[in-house]
Amino acid sequence: MTVRRSARLATVLTTFTLAATVATPGWAHVEVSADKPQAGARDVTLTFVGEAESTTAGITSERVVLPAGLKPQDVTLARAPKGWELSPNQDGFTVAGPALPVGDDVTFAVTVAQLPPDAVTLAFKTVETYENGKVSRWIEIPTAGDQEPDNPAPVLSIRPAATPQPEPTTAAPTATTPTIATTPPPAAAPAGDDSATGAGGPLLAGFGILAVILAAVAAVAVRRRRTPR
Repeated sequence: MTVRRSARLATVLTTFTLAATVATPGWAHVEVSADKPQAGARDVTLTFVGEAESTTAGITSERVVLPAGLKPQDVTLARAPKGWELSPNQDGFTVAGPALPVGDDVTFAVTVAQLPPDAVTLAFKTVETYENGKVSRWIEIPTAGDQEPDNPAPVLSIRPAATPQPEPTTAAPTATTPTIATTPPPAAAPAGDDSATGAGGPLLAGFGILAVILAAVAAVAVRRRRTPR
């Protein structure tokens, strides 16, 4: 008898635990990740995964509210379930299409032109809709140090922007003045120099020739006078 009561009690406790688990808010989430989670990065692909929480209906749409610094016109669809399309909203976008099979999670990706240059975290409030009209609102932004809220919004952690590296500088060539070798002018000959390279050399040579000529003429004249007629 005691064994039967213990078995019944265990069955009741197990059933209660399962029911409590299913009824607990926040047991399903929407997660977001990025291929380039860095502030200021361009052409970044954000991938969203929404967990199915309904056991009777499939997911038909995901409406995402963009954080500050991102604009709907800067978002394009990169990947989504077959037949799903992206429509921009005033504060974000909606990806929607035919209902997924019951129990299937939804995965889609969008490309944003550029992440905010000063971003640290980006929260994407998401509203998930099922084919039976059920709506799950993942819009509560977690606060550091506090317990996770029941319906947390997907949050993306961002690395700081890359620090630009200074361009290497090349020292400008120093202008130099070419050195011109100068040859000192030849020293002037002293005044009165009668050497062959001086001005008196040719004059003396001319006088010598004239003297020889005069001597020859005088000799001829003397000979004529001595010759008898």
